[in-house]
Amino acid sequence: MKINFDRNMNQSVKPPLKGNGMIQSLSNGISQLEKLLAAILMLALTIIVALSVAFRYFLNAPLSWSGEVAVFLLIWISFIGGSLGLKNKSQAAVTLMLDYCPPRVKMWIAVFSQVFIIAFLVLILTYTYTWILSDGVAFQKSTAILLPMWIPYSAVPVGLTFACIHVFAHLVHILKTKGAGL
Repeated sequence: MKINFDRNMNQSVKPPLKGNGMIQSLSNGISQLEKLLAAILMLALTIIVALSVAFRYFLNAPLSWSGEVAVFLLIWISFIGGSLGLKNKSQAAVTLMLDYCPPRVKMWIAVFSQVFIIAFLVLILTYTYTWILSDGVAFQKSTAILLPMWIPYSAVPVGLTFACIHVFAHLVHILKTKGAGL
């Protein structure tokens, strides 16, 4: 039995899916954008938290906005990171049954799982877009910096849309290669 919490521990790091397909290119491009965005957001979070600590303990003048901004940045980082996790297949997986299946069965299980994930993401996305576009969110402002709340809340549909594209690219790859390399 193999419990696979991090595929990078047991295998070499797999490069992003290659191919001349439009969906693969889109997924790879989004992945590059996500990596850049995540790096920028993590740098901003580090600077803001460090400034907050410095102002509170060394200057005795706490920043009223730093906690709120840190939470918003962490939310964005989480959804971008979750999408990247699906792109790189780094989510936790228990593969006991899958290890003993023939290749054709593995392929169909992989196809079913990708379709299920896409269906789940599309369901959540429909509710998320409805929520983001509602009047309650459109006119809501954050308490400390008065940022329109649709901006931090947009992390959910952006991250899930990117994740859906990555999963769809995996599905196309599985179908094109007939499950080779699973």
